[in-house]
Amino acid sequence: MGSLREVTQRKLGYYIHKCSSYSTTYVPENIQENKSHDQSSRWSSNSNNPSQYLILKLQKVAIVKNITFGKYEKTHVCNLKKFKIYGGLHDENMLELLESGLKNNSTPETFELRHEVGGQPLPCRYIKIVPLQSWGPSFNFSIWFVELHGISDWNFVKPCIDWFNLYREREVIRHCLKHFRQMRYTNALEALAKETQVQLEDPHLTKLHEILVEHGDFQGTEDFMSEAVSCGMFNAYIGQQEYIPEWILMHAPQHPDVTNSSEAKRECRPGMRGGHQMCLDPSSETIYLFGGWDGNQDLSDMWEYHIPSQEWTLCCPDTSQEGGPSARSCHKFCLDPERRQIFTLGRYLDVNFRSPPNLKSDFYVYDIESNTWTLITEDTGSMGGPQLIYDHQMCMDSERRTIYVFGGRVLTPSVGAPEDRNPGNVASSQDPVFSGLYCYHVPTNTWKLLWDDSAPGGPRIKSRVGHSMLFHPVCRRLFIFAGQRGKEYLNDFYTLDVDTQIVQAVCDWGVSGAGDGPASGFTQRATIDPDLNEIYVLSGLSKDKEKREESVQNSFWVYYIKKNQWSCIYRNENTGEQYWHIEPCPRFAHQLVYDRTNKVHYLFGGNPGRTGLPKLRLDDFWRLRLCHPTPQQLDHTIKLMIRKYRFVELASKDRFAALEYLQTDLSDIIDHSNKDQTKEFQQLAAVLFQGSDGSGDADIDTADSEQYRQRSNLFHKLGTFFPSGMTQPHSSLIDLIPL
Repeated sequence: MGSLREVTQRKLGYYIHKCSSYSTTYVPENIQENKSHDQSSRWSSNSNNPSQYLILKLQKVAIVKNITFGKYEKTHVCNLKKFKIYGGLHDENMLELLESGLKNNSTPETFELRHEVGGQPLPCRYIKIVPLQSWGPSFNFSIWFVELHGISDWNFVKPCIDWFNLYREREVIRHCLKHFRQMRYTNALEALAKETQVQLEDPHLTKLHEILVEHGDFQGTEDFMSEAVSCGMFNAYIGQQEYIPEWILMHAPQHPDVTNSSEAKRECRPGMRGGHQMCLDPSSETIYLFGGWDGNQDLSDMWEYHIPSQEWTLCCPDTSQEGGPSARSCHKFCLDPERRQIFTLGRYLDVNFRSPPNLKSDFYVYDIESNTWTLITEDTGSMGGPQLIYDHQMCMDSERRTIYVFGGRVLTPSVGAPEDRNPGNVASSQDPVFSGLYCYHVPTNTWKLLWDDSAPGGPRIKSRVGHSMLFHPVCRRLFIFAGQRGKEYLNDFYTLDVDTQIVQAVCDWGVSGAGDGPASGFTQRATIDPDLNEIYVLSGLSKDKEKREESVQNSFWVYYIKKNQWSCIYRNENTGEQYWHIEPCPRFAHQLVYDRTNKVHYLFGGNPGRTGLPKLRLDDFWRLRLCHPTPQQLDHTIKLMIRKYRFVELASKDRFAALEYLQTDLSDIIDHSNKDQTKEFQQLAAVLFQGSDGSGDADIDTADSEQYRQRSNLFHKLGTFFPSGMTQPHSSLIDLIPL
C-alpha cells in the first residue's frame, strides 16, 4: 500500500443521507454548489439545540483528508462558531475526526480531518457534521457549502477497508480478553487467547501483571519498572511531558550609557538594539546578526557568534561599505543552509525620507563561505516582487530554492502625521497598505505574486504585519499566525501547502488566549523543529493591556503540530530588576533563533518598552533549553506511586506493619522539601484508622476482591508509562454496551 502522499487527492462526491430528526430542517437540493450570494443555498436547522446534525454519504468509500466550508458573502449569525465532525463506514458507528469552528466572515475555510487509526488510513462512507454553537447565540445553524477532499482510488482504499475490518475484529477480542482477566475468568481467558492467537498486550505488560496483580510482589514491581526506565522503554512518555524552561544568561546587559558602536566593538559584542535580524548556520554552529535600531539610529554592522567557543566576532562594522545593505531595521533574514547563503529584504524608513527615489526595495544575498555581499536587485517591485515593506515574514524552501515573503506594511510616499517607529502604532492619515504573498525562485531570479488583499473572492489569508511564518520542510507547509492589521489584532492560525496551494485553518484560539494559545498580539518570535513537529513562540506585545509597559509580558509557548495543541511552559511574571539575571526582562522587537541540532534557543536584544526611557534598547544574550523530566525523576515518581499502594494494602491487613513501612520505606522516598509531597505523606497516616470491623469468610472474599481491584488499578496506572501500542485497551467492554 502506498503512502497518503503517493496517491492523488481529489474532490469527493456525496449526497445528504440523513438530517437530525430532533426538529425540522431545511435542505436545499444541493449544498455542493458554492452560491455565496444566495441566502437560500444552505442547509439550515429549525432550532439551535446542539442535537442537530447532518450526515453526508459519499458516493463510494474513501480516505477523507480535508473538509472545506463555504460561507455567505457577508457575515451571518447562523455561521457555525463551533462544530464537530465524525466519520466511519456506518452511519451509526463513527469516530470523531475534528472539533473546531468557523470565523464569522465570507472566506471559505479548509480543515484537516483525522484520517488515520492505528497508524493506518481510516476509510469512511459517511461524514457527520454536528453544529454546537452559532455566531448568533439564539439563532439556528446553517451550512452553506461543503467540499470534501481525499483519496477514492479503489486500489488504495480496498486494502484500507480490509485492514480496518481486521483491526476492529482484533480490538473486539482484546476487549474481551481484558474483561475476562479483570473478572478473573481464567479458563475463558486462556481458551479465547488460544483460539484466536490474539495478544491482549505486549508480553512485558503480561509479565508485570503477573508480578503485581497476581502475586502482589511490590518490590518485584519496583525492580521491573526501574529496569524498564533504564532500558529507555519510557522515553516516548518522557518526551510527551511538559517542558521545563532553563534560561542561561550568556552575556549580561551593558551599562545603559554604552550605546555607541565603538564601545560595543571594544567589548567585542553587539551593542543595544531592537528590530535587528538573526539566523543560525547549523553546519558551522554560528549565529549571524545584522542591523537594527539602537534608539537613535539604524545600524549596519554584521556580527557572528560561534556557539562552541561562545565568542562574538565583528564581521563588518558597515556592510554598505562592502557592497552590502545600508543601515536598517524591521528587515528580514532567511538562510539557505544547503548553500550557506543569507538573504535579506525590506526595511523601515522614517516618514521624512519616504520620497519616491528612496522607496525602492533592495534585495541582497550574503555568501558565508566567501564573506561577500551581492545585490540581487535594486528594486524587487520592478521585478514583480513586493514593494518596499517592513515587519513582514520571509521563509526559505531549500529543496526547491524558493523564498516565500508574506505580509508587511508597504511604505508609500509620506502624507500626513509622522509614525511611531515602535510596532503597533499606525498613526498616518493614509490607510495602511499591506503586502501579499510572494515567492521568489532563486535559480531563475523571478518573483511571483500568489495572492494579495485584492485577489478575486478575497485573499485566502489576510495580509498583516508583526505576524509569524514558518516553513516545515518535511510536510512542505507554511504556518502563518497572529499579527496586526490596522487596529485589528489577529489570533488566527493557518497552514499553506506550498505544492498544492491549499490553505487550511488550524485554530482560532480566542482574544485572551487563556489556556488555548498565545494572547492576541504581534511582534512575537517563532521557531520550528520539523523533527519533533513542534512550533515555539516567545510572545511580544499583547493587546490584553493598553499601557505599553503592562503589555510587554513575555511568555513561551509550544504548539504540538500532530496533536493540534498549545501549551504554555513559561510566563515572565516576576517584577523587579533583581530577577533579570535569572530570566530575560519583558521585551519586544527582540530576536530568537533555534539550534535544531542541539535543541537550544538563543535570544538577543529588544525593546523593554519603558515609558521613562523610550530610546532604551537591550543587548543581553540568553540561551533557552527546554528540558523534559529525567529518567531518574520518572523512576522516583513510579516508586513513590508503588509504595503508596503497598502501604494502603498493608494497612488493610496489619496496621503495625503498615506504620513501620510508612516511617521507613515510604518516608525515605518522600522529598520532604516539597510541600505537596510532605502534605500527602502526612495525610497517609489517616489510612491506618480506616477499615472494616467485621470478620468471616464473606469479608475475606470481599477483601480479596478489593485487593485484586486495587492492584489492577495500579497496573492500569503503570501501563500509562508504556507506549500505547504495548498496553491493553484503554476502554472497557462494559462501557461499550449501549443502554
